[in-house]
Amino acid sequence: MKAVICYSGGHGSALAAIEAARRYGKENVILLNHDISADVEHYDIKRFKDEVAEYIGVEITSANMEGWENLTPLKISILNKAFQFSPGRALCTYYLKTAPFQSWLKENYPAWQYVLEDRVHDEIIILYGLEASEGERIARRRLFLMGEGYQSDYPLAYWKRTIEKTEDIGIKRPVTYSVYKHANCVGCLKAGRQHWYCVYCLRPDIWEEAVQAEDEIGYSIINGTYLKDIEPQFYEMKYRKNICPSEKGNSQTFWARVNSIMPEQMTLFSIPCDCAF
Repeated sequence: MKAVICYSGGHGSALAAIEAARRYGKENVILLNHDISADVEHYDIKRFKDEVAEYIGVEITSANMEGWENLTPLKISILNKAFQFSPGRALCTYYLKTAPFQSWLKENYPAWQYVLEDRVHDEIIILYGLEASEGERIARRRLFLMGEGYQSDYPLAYWKRTIEKTEDIGIKRPVTYSVYKHANCVGCLKAGRQHWYCVYCLRPDIWEEAVQAEDEIGYSIINGTYLKDIEPQFYEMKYRKNICPSEKGNSQTFWARVNSIMPEQMTLFSIPCDCAF
């Protein structure tokens, strides 16, 4: 059986890949990655993916959207005149990851016969780096894949762990973790105010592109507010109050600190970040 790792470049997917190689053998592991434009994926994420793959001894398999080198999430949104299909279902995720993943599966491990026979594919198992705390996401993912004829597993949630962090094998996780909770694109279209405050401070080019995209599309990225409407408050936070941009720690704690420093903005910042990773 082949273990197909959804290899995103995040710390969780790297740990899942290492656990899979130790359980199934490296010859039975496929590191399936969807390349993202360097405009929004930090170069150190690519370094991390390469180092973990080298440690395991397996080459990375790519399943990419055509034109991925230049098609950032914002550019994809502008082309499709929308940011999301529905709440939590960003267009960029579908075009950059979901559709290429489904195409790769159908080309390499078609499962239509298994679906007709009401069973799952017996040649592969799909692995994700989701944690035990993400039970709802695991349940949704497992149910969806079963309906498509595939079985899945979640090493970090259910296996007896042999590794807790990549630093244990001498591989530093991406530098993005010093600011963000994840290794997602900068300017994540599923993220909330806390993430976009980081974008405002650290990637003003993406911020300006996002403001223009909202104007062109006519919808907001953050539910309930446009970026241009919160820009004055973010300006105050950055330049007058010196509030450090960070997604580290609890979002409610972050905004509680902001509210204590800027009580006049209590109404604006009383809503916690609605990030979904």
